[in-house]
Amino acid sequence: MQLTVKEIIRQFREELSQFYNVHEAFQFVWLIFDHLHGWTKTDMLLREDTKLTDSDHLFVQNVLERLKNHEPIQYIIGETEFFGLSFDVNPSVLIPRPETEELVEWILESVTADKSLRILDIGTGSGCIAVSLARHLPGATVTAWDVSSDALMVAENNARKNKAVVSFVQKDVLKITPDEMEQYDIIVSNPPYVRELEKDMMKENVLNHEPQLALFVEDHDPLVFYRHITRLATESLLPDGLLFFEINRDMGRETMELLADNGFRETELRKDLSGNFRMLKALGPLSIF
Repeated sequence: MQLTVKEIIRQFREELSQFYNVHEAFQFVWLIFDHLHGWTKTDMLLREDTKLTDSDHLFVQNVLERLKNHEPIQYIIGETEFFGLSFDVNPSVLIPRPETEELVEWILESVTADKSLRILDIGTGSGCIAVSLARHLPGATVTAWDVSSDALMVAENNARKNKAVVSFVQKDVLKITPDEMEQYDIIVSNPPYVRELEKDMMKENVLNHEPQLALFVEDHDPLVFYRHITRLATESLLPDGLLFFEINRDMGRETMELLADNGFRETELRKDLSGNFRMLKALGPLSIF
């Protein structure tokens, strides 16, 4: 006997109760039916007495078992939404976060949309920042780097999927020197920033499934990526160019000091919607020439 949508919601709430709250369980069910049939949450509630087909029932039960093993729902269904766009994701890329959407919004607030901007996204992962900026700034030339070839495959697919023009390049930013850089109006990065000492505070669905290469830095040098990127930006930002970072919420003061020590001006630290200091914007150093 196949279950109805209402019974699936109840099943998810009961069987996931030790891992997720009621709201999260409902969200999982909605994401499944959105993935399968494009339903809105209202659609799901209006169809709560609908019995699942055999194929839908098998899919839903498989998702439920994988959720019990703390696998992220986004990896299970293979997609997520970011800044109003659909992005494919798999374990080779981080799942885009809401706070990164806030960073994209801040960038868009800070520029003139019809200007011919040159933008560099360092550590692009799924391509969520680069693709979103390319879609909302049609006059911009957007370049995106990542050290992972697997991540770049995902990002390139997301650019095609969202009809965005982005140039993707495989680069290890820690090995790039300033003389290799082109000139940009905006450099943005959401680099690895989680310290090893913070692992114990992380949820299993992140720690055991998302790419550690994109997450962690050594405790003794937590700003390694910020230091290298800042050094590159001092030489490659055009006049009045802007540097944007997503940051570790506990390293805001240290990151601001790093930028100030390298001549950056008008540095602004901003909180995300959860009240954590999560992003920085700074105006590039004055040219000495």
